[in-house]
Amino acid sequence: MTRPVPDRRATAAVQRALDGRHDESAQPPPPPPPGWRAGERALRLGTLAVVALAAALVTGRPWVFALAAPPLVLLALALPTGPRPRKVTAEAEVEPRRCFEGEQVKVRITVSYDGESGRLDPGVTLGHGVRLDHLAVGPHHVDLVLTAERWGRWTLGTVDVDVHDGGGLARRTVRVELGEAAVFPVPGHAGLTPIPVRLPQRLGEHTAQQRGEGVEVTGVHPYVRGERQRRIHWPATTRRGTLQVHQFAAERTADTVVLLDVLADVVDPVTGASSLDETFRAAAGLVRAYLRTHDRVGVVSVGGATRWLQPGSGQGYFYRIVESVLEVRKDLAYRTEGLGRLPPPALREGALVYVVTPLTDRRILDILDQVRGRANPMVVVEIPSGEPVVEPGDTEGELALRLWRADRDAMRFALVERGTAVVAHRPGETLDLALAPLLRTRIRGGTR
Repeated sequence: MTRPVPDRRATAAVQRALDGRHDESAQPPPPPPPGWRAGERALRLGTLAVVALAAALVTGRPWVFALAAPPLVLLALALPTGPRPRKVTAEAEVEPRRCFEGEQVKVRITVSYDGESGRLDPGVTLGHGVRLDHLAVGPHHVDLVLTAERWGRWTLGTVDVDVHDGGGLARRTVRVELGEAAVFPVPGHAGLTPIPVRLPQRLGEHTAQQRGEGVEVTGVHPYVRGERQRRIHWPATTRRGTLQVHQFAAERTADTVVLLDVLADVVDPVTGASSLDETFRAAAGLVRAYLRTHDRVGVVSVGGATRWLQPGSGQGYFYRIVESVLEVRKDLAYRTEGLGRLPPPALREGALVYVVTPLTDRRILDILDQVRGRANPMVVVEIPSGEPVVEPGDTEGELALRLWRADRDAMRFALVERGTAVVAHRPGETLDLALAPLLRTRIRGGTR
């Protein structure tokens, strides 16, 4: 049976973690010393006995020696009756290693030792992006329940387990590394899949402008020998006096590339939302929507290290795409000075490119020019975030905010003037609200 650890026994690190106040910049504590050392009970009782003896020697009063008797008696009674464990080992089982934001990760630490032992006292040092929700200690194991708060590839942290002897006078510490966990972003809800004018010559679910063997009727045409008679359109045949048959549109698949702007991570001063978090959630929603229609989807992340994954299909490809960009949080891409040209394999010819960006770094405009120069149809999905907060009555602040908004409007106007579709996706809204205007017409490419 496991039992919750009382607050009075919880270490400071555990209490901070349970209260959600752990320091994200804190490093793991230094490695614990090897072997056995005095425990907290022995230090307290020994300190009381030493203070009583010192007071008796200083004051010269014999009766003060009697104050040292109770701590010494308690020390003698707490001496272990059997040998202390000579070998102590601990192993951690973490399940699952892959999860989505907000899901729980369960950890069980099994402690093995020989000889007699007392209680176990764990000290937890959490990694970034995780929260400790529950802690329980048994005779041979420690159970933790962690919650993944943000997407990324996080180190879960370390646990230092103090193994006390039977009397609690000595302890030995064993460290357990919990390893890493891949936390996937929660995809934004998206069901609409706008398509470009030109589609590859591959069978799919999108209606193309060319004739083909699809299911959508686009008109009628005179009967040609060899065509199926079941496709004869009798009303048109009666009016024109010659055999007329249905004309169908071809069905094609689309190549889609989601380009992620990871040049900056802007935190909204009002809501505290991270533009990088919202960028990845929107991108995950786009990827999942197009994969559901059996399209080929790739991803490119632009920052300190340009990463790309060529378009592929299948529901399992979603996790491969997400894992390819989880390292973005570790390379601090937004601190780089400049950007190079996109590698030719990163953008397939004719692929529809979604650029998900907060439009806060002007270097992304160079990337947009590269995409447009390759004649790829492009859609800019803006993540509005980071608008400054102005105090009431602050005239200079209001003027600066107007200039900031004018600069953003100028960037959008420049993109629209170049023929680039720009839509805004606000956190908390469905992606379909942003993508709906794109369904009015097909997306055209740039110019070479």
